[in-house]
Amino acid sequence: MKKALYVDCCIRGRESRTARLAEAFLASLPEEYAVTHLNLMQEGMQPLTGDFFHGRQELLTAGDRSHPRFRYAYQIAEADLIVMAAPFWDMSFPSLLKIYIENTAVDGITFRGGENGLEGMCRAKQLVFLTTRGGFYADAPELEQATPYLKAIQKFYGIPQFACIAADGLDVDGFDGQGALQKACGEAAALAASL
Repeated sequence: MKKALYVDCCIRGRESRTARLAEAFLASLPEEYAVTHLNLMQEGMQPLTGDFFHGRQELLTAGDRSHPRFRYAYQIAEADLIVMAAPFWDMSFPSLLKIYIENTAVDGITFRGGENGLEGMCRAKQLVFLTTRGGFYADAPELEQATPYLKAIQKFYGIPQFACIAADGLDVDGFDGQGALQKACGEAAALAASL
């Protein structure tokens, strides 16, 4: 079995349009994938500040990467496929996803320093980002910072492929947002089926 890690940052829960997009993707994923659903809203993650940050640094300095706080890093490093679902939020995505990424960026687990600089250590072949946006950003890409950031993380972690499926314009008056979401769900399902 292959391991698929679904990182769920669909803040609105059952009301989330992004969750519908993720459901379409996961429903079409080949049976050879065992999916682990990591619901970030239930994890109680902390940002790297104060004693929490210093405790992490002490563990890393001592070379102790067996501490349970590194479980997220091991989980993402050992996945064959990583799926992140998060809505467009303040030009990017909810801060909870950034906190998760901070907690997975661990030297010696997800990346390491090598002769040629930093090298990713994750075994996943692809990171898939699923998102929904209220507006359109093709003509103003500088206002959409989620995708460029996650592309950088994909390269940093050594993951060769990146795909983003987005449903745009969902809150634009007069635009068929429901149709756009259905179209994106079809694209998500097709991508999943192709893996």
